[in-house]
Amino acid sequence: MKNSKVKGLLGLLVLLFAVGLFGFFGYDTMDDIKLGLDLAGGVSITYQAVDENPTSEEMSDTIYKLQQRVQNYSTEAVVYQEGSDRINIDIPGVSDANAILEELGKPGSLIFTDETGKTLLTGDQVASAKAGIIEQNGQKSYVVSLTFTEEGTKAFADATSANVGKRIAIIYDNQIYSNPVVREAITGGQCQIDGMTDYTEAENLAATIRIGSLSLELQELRSNVVGAQLGQQAISTSLKAGAIGFAIVAVFMMVVYLIPGVAAVIALALYVGLVLIMLTAFDITLTLPGVAGIILSVGMAVDANVIIFTRIKEEIGLGHSVKSAIKAGFSKALSAILDGNITTLIAAAVLYFRGSGTVKGFASTLAIGIVLSMFTALFITKGALYALYAVGFEAPKFYGTKKDGKIINFLGKKNICFILSIVVIVAGWTGMALHKGQTGYILNYGMDFTGGTSTNVTFNEDMSLDDISAKVVPIVSKITGDADVQTQKVAGTNEVIIKTKTLDVEQRQQLEDAMVENFGVDAEKITAESISGAVSTEMKKDAVWAVTIATVLMLLYIWFRFKDIRFAASAILALVHDVMVVVTFYSLAKWSVGSTFIACMLTIVGYSINATIVIFDRIRENLALKKAGSKQTLEEIVNLSITQTFTRSINTSLTTFIMVFVLFLLGVSSIREFALPLMVGIVCGTYSSVCVTGALWYVLTTRKQKKAEK
Repeated sequence: MKNSKVKGLLGLLVLLFAVGLFGFFGYDTMDDIKLGLDLAGGVSITYQAVDENPTSEEMSDTIYKLQQRVQNYSTEAVVYQEGSDRINIDIPGVSDANAILEELGKPGSLIFTDETGKTLLTGDQVASAKAGIIEQNGQKSYVVSLTFTEEGTKAFADATSANVGKRIAIIYDNQIYSNPVVREAITGGQCQIDGMTDYTEAENLAATIRIGSLSLELQELRSNVVGAQLGQQAISTSLKAGAIGFAIVAVFMMVVYLIPGVAAVIALALYVGLVLIMLTAFDITLTLPGVAGIILSVGMAVDANVIIFTRIKEEIGLGHSVKSAIKAGFSKALSAILDGNITTLIAAAVLYFRGSGTVKGFASTLAIGIVLSMFTALFITKGALYALYAVGFEAPKFYGTKKDGKIINFLGKKNICFILSIVVIVAGWTGMALHKGQTGYILNYGMDFTGGTSTNVTFNEDMSLDDISAKVVPIVSKITGDADVQTQKVAGTNEVIIKTKTLDVEQRQQLEDAMVENFGVDAEKITAESISGAVSTEMKKDAVWAVTIATVLMLLYIWFRFKDIRFAASAILALVHDVMVVVTFYSLAKWSVGSTFIACMLTIVGYSINATIVIFDRIRENLALKKAGSKQTLEEIVNLSITQTFTRSINTSLTTFIMVFVLFLLGVSSIREFALPLMVGIVCGTYSSVCVTGALWYVLTTRKQKKAEK
């Protein structure tokens, strides 16, 4: 007994030491975490098309290709059009414009020629170029792998067929970068260029080809270091909110779950430290959407613990010993935790590999959070619980008990719930139709989607971003009627970039007059240009495709795991329901729809699917008991399953809601606008998991049974 207590105490001390160690390193690495343009600023580069009158198609194609290129540097880089012939690139987390320009490359003209100098194909016929290393017989060779467009594939096939044994030169801005010999005709749309001395040379050539494949030839117009869009206050308040939210959640877990709650707090503290370290280790750029991914993963980390503790209480309620209850609790909770997290991880993986920009950044933080949440819940919490038990917390009173109580008839209210959901969704559709009739858009799209006006103002003094927010932004909002004003400082100057919705000539003049009158600005130092949305049409398509593919894969996984497509269909329907309800609030409340909208929707999708899995896991378990001899009807099984998981649904939602609510209370205006729809999504996800999901599965199942009986 004494030996057991010593082992328990040592185990507990090791865990606390790990928490302290990783917490220290996590805190120490916070300064090394890359922050996005919204939180820390970065480099802004403006290119101008060499051609005087580029077409909209050429501009759009060039913007998209540049977006793909700069994502190699940062997933949160932003590319958008300025005026009719300029392209802006904002790259977060860096301060050396020259270094970025050198790495990005100088956009110019790229051609492939034969030995006579005849142009065989051009850079816009190259789809991608990647550096690589090939090892044969212990020897490394450095290559550049090219993939051509459909048009380029045919052109390159014709070129190589006609030039076997001859050289084809790759010429960039009249300089030969490579002159390889064609060994055979290449018709598959892919080829490799070898002969590089090292990987750096290969990567430089690949970068040259990538940038030279642009539809337009560009020249650098200007480059600036810009400050954060939200300012230092946004960072400090977010950190403060996170700390307060975590403290409240920690107290809640310990009060509600007693000793298991203490174990959960130890695991969650370690989780936070590991997340901070991983963000630095994987060089992830953290933005508001990334914060959303972390919030969701924290919620899932809490959820995993709640599922386990609920099971432990049930086992103790059945009369089992505490030690056996702990073992059984983890065993019975495992399937729900794995299925919920793996399903969400599938979505994160698809979003990362298929999405771009904000979507990719969200997926990165979410994936890291999911993996760490599973690790801490299944191993650290378990270790902490056994250590606390060994120390002396052996009595059931320290763990709580949960006996089978009255089963709530959730299905009895299913029709009311269905009607309520339909009414809310129809109200949203009506609101979107009315909004489209008034504005031409179904939602209140912000600058990230519709574009706007960028006004550059050089003030007579160096104003801080907080001063700009307090003094300049209210004046701009009053004149423009835009509540979503974005501001950035240009480092080393008094210049401020003010981005608003599209302004007409009169509004531009009013803004100029206000700057002169209120701040004594020289009118000649005020310029304005129209800018495109940072979320391009191609990025929207990428996001839609990513979500579609992720949804299909999640459906297939649930179908595979639960051996019944009705579980998968119900889960997807509940997911769509939650998204539509939140969109309804966006429509009726006329919330601004910006780049964070995508991250918000993705967070709700992840939260919804995880909550659904927990319910279905119980239904699956209780159905197995029915097959083993239980005489419960299908309706009783569904009601029992929802009742058994009801406390988990409420407690998990409450802890996640607390985190977001504190962020809403303490955050700056842009963070509050981001947190508000998340809170709606959490409440909606809770409602659907309790009142809609199980009912959907029941309706689908009983209808099939009725058809089979006929």
